[in-house]
Amino acid sequence: MRVLSQEDVQPLETLSQSVLDEMYEAGQCVLACERKLFETGSNVVAELLGTDRDFYQWDHYPEGDVYCPGSHAQYYYHSHPPDVRGNGWGEEHGHFHTFLRQIGFPAEVAKGANPDPDPASPDTEPPAHLVAISMGFDGKATRLFTTNRWVTGEAWCDATIVARLLRHFHIGHNDPSPMVNQWINAMLVLFRPTVEALLHARDDVLAQHAPNAGAHVFDDKNLEVTSISEIDVGEQMTRIIAAHDCRSA
Repeated sequence: MRVLSQEDVQPLETLSQSVLDEMYEAGQCVLACERKLFETGSNVVAELLGTDRDFYQWDHYPEGDVYCPGSHAQYYYHSHPPDVRGNGWGEEHGHFHTFLRQIGFPAEVAKGANPDPDPASPDTEPPAHLVAISMGFDGKATRLFTTNRWVTGEAWCDATIVARLLRHFHIGHNDPSPMVNQWINAMLVLFRPTVEALLHARDDVLAQHAPNAGAHVFDDKNLEVTSISEIDVGEQMTRIIAAHDCRSA
């Protein structure tokens, strides 16, 4: 597992003004969703889980995942028992896994994608995993991370392809919660440079990893989390404003 710092991410001041504006608007959306939920005594995780059912580790929430037939984006939330998580990064309540199904790949990306599916997956066309969002017990996002193929049974695409898929992730309906859907859409925009850096680090880790004898690197259970970075929404907004001011100077 490779742990990234802000120095490993493309400097925001090198991004175009339009990209910075898009990230800033996404950050405003994230903060607005969190503020509205806080005013009702809730947060992103509590809003998704609801109050009428128990929370069980490993189960997907909501049941059947969230899927958008318009964009073919997909996500779910779940948790691992701490004693088998094996990540070494500390406490978390759970995490979101985000995907784009192959039918949602834009034509110009699909031509060069050549996804490598997990042969053990029951899905004949498994989705590409984009990034996971780790959540604290306060319902706030604390980290972003990528995983090895066996973790989600995804269709494996290299980092360059997955980075191009990021902007096509969009949940365009209101189920199970418009606030959570808007929040997760915006998070993938607000932290897009971080996600891209994590994806490239993921590929580097896999290229350098020596799996157990007879095992394919994608199936090596000794390699679960491939890259990870701590995040903070407020700090990211401060960086975006500073990058904007730098470009305007």
